[in-house]
Amino acid sequence: MSKQRLMHRVRVLLAQFLDNKVGWDKLPTLLGILTLVEVRKRLREENLFDTGFGPAEAELADARWLRARSPNGTYNDLDEPAMGARGVRFGRNIPLEKTYPQPEPAILKPSPRLVSTRLLTRERLIPARGANALVAAWLQFEVHDWFSHGKNIPDNPWSVPLPEGDRWNHDPMEIQRTRPDPSYDPTVGGPPTYVSDDSHWWDGSQIYGSDPKAVEARRGEGGKLRLDDHGLIPADLEKSLDLTGVAGNAWLGLAVLHVLFSREHNAIVEMLHKTHPELSDDDTFDKARLINAALMAKIHTVEWTPAVVSHPTTQRAMKINWWGLVGERVTRQFGRLSSSELVSGIPGSPTNHNGVPYSLTEEFVAVYRMHPLLPDDYTFRRVTDNSVLADLRFPDLDALHTRQRLEEFGMANALYSFGLINPGIVCLHNYPQSLQHFEKPDGTTIDLAATDVMRIRERGVPRYNDFRRLLGMKAPTTFEELTPNSEWARELREVYDGDIESVDLMVGNYAERFPKGFAFSDTAFRIFILMASRRLKSDRFFTTDYRPARYTEEGLQWVADNTLVSVLLRHFPELSLSLDKVENGFHAWQPVDR
Repeated sequence: MSKQRLMHRVRVLLAQFLDNKVGWDKLPTLLGILTLVEVRKRLREENLFDTGFGPAEAELADARWLRARSPNGTYNDLDEPAMGARGVRFGRNIPLEKTYPQPEPAILKPSPRLVSTRLLTRERLIPARGANALVAAWLQFEVHDWFSHGKNIPDNPWSVPLPEGDRWNHDPMEIQRTRPDPSYDPTVGGPPTYVSDDSHWWDGSQIYGSDPKAVEARRGEGGKLRLDDHGLIPADLEKSLDLTGVAGNAWLGLAVLHVLFSREHNAIVEMLHKTHPELSDDDTFDKARLINAALMAKIHTVEWTPAVVSHPTTQRAMKINWWGLVGERVTRQFGRLSSSELVSGIPGSPTNHNGVPYSLTEEFVAVYRMHPLLPDDYTFRRVTDNSVLADLRFPDLDALHTRQRLEEFGMANALYSFGLINPGIVCLHNYPQSLQHFEKPDGTTIDLAATDVMRIRERGVPRYNDFRRLLGMKAPTTFEELTPNSEWARELREVYDGDIESVDLMVGNYAERFPKGFAFSDTAFRIFILMASRRLKSDRFFTTDYRPARYTEEGLQWVADNTLVSVLLRHFPELSLSLDKVENGFHAWQPVDR
């Protein structure tokens, strides 16, 4: 072993020791950051596993995709054009031999419905103080860009036994199964695989679409996106959505962000028309999409994440991901001082897949099940005088009511109201009751909490203790060690019949002790350490092609200069009454004085 390799192993082992014995969150800030850097290195080496591309194919239908994002994500990697495309399999963060789902009946024990009703039901919102409800809306907005398993299959649903006395509308409860990978062959062997209905790249597909027809339907004149006379998503586009699929999860919080960043795209187009009138409509559209997607990625990295993991160490670490150790001021003034992502940040650094073809993973999907962020109750207010417009419940804001509420309240008042409402902490007994009896637009009713539990089991993600071990973390041996809440420990013991090894990943994540300032678990954070940076580091449009030739100088400046607050104020200047002293748009806004 070379001296360099030996020193690397020593650093990794020392970081793992400090992390397990002390906790990165209890170390001084700089030492905590260095520990997380080494933890990420170990995760990159030990927790990336390839499942193959599956059925996806890549055809260069337009030479534009060599210099811009394609509709379906092909040709991001020029050597492997199908990498990360729509239809590519989800990868894994755990060894493939550990991803076989449990057989029946073990996979149904304990009943997901029992887990939902006994451990997850919210009696009263446990708030994430200091943050606002845009935190919840933003996460769903981004998730709709990152991954979708497509429409579930109605045949042979899971039959979930109901707890005694449960008043569900039919017994047993049925949960549709995940759509299978069409290229999976069980006779060949290996655990089941699933494919994404979106591209795996951070490319703004929730706004732009994931196939050429969808992209074309959204385009307007001169490279802009289509909006109606009120500046909203056109009614014909809304009516064309399949509400039996992912679109059925829409609600007002999601809608305002779709409108906001569609308007932002058009503002970028206007900037490009002034600075680069020589660009064709296609090139203007393509560059505006690059700029808009990069701005959303930056907002998520340096604003959303620090708002929900507001520990001093992680707040600094997320800024390092984007700007590097030298910091924003130096990077903006002098450009990159080094090719190192640690020194000068990931954007503009060399692309690196860490030896495994890029894809999002089933484990990434599993830990992003954060529905407790959503409140059940919403008070809508007028931004000019803070007067109450309406008190509503989540079902009043769903996909069937979204346009009505937008026209009733207006964008500015809706955004202002979300800015004043606290989201929930992602913990036990904080799951929205509205989603435990969620009536979808097609008329079916589901318990989304029970479905979340079943999805993680179904897709072969291990239960909590095994998951932690596979990430190099210590697994608790008692329920009291798992959670600092004695009442929760008692309830967990009862639901899981005294077997701590059977605790579900989502439940363990919700129950464990959180680092100071966190709205979700440290276990989930390990997957973010690995995958959040990977989404940037593997994408040539954030690395080798994060340069003026692709974005324009003005486009890169647009990304660097803007924040969620500046975007909000550009399109709704009346929000300055509330945002005057707010730096991070995901922090609590200021109520307007009457």
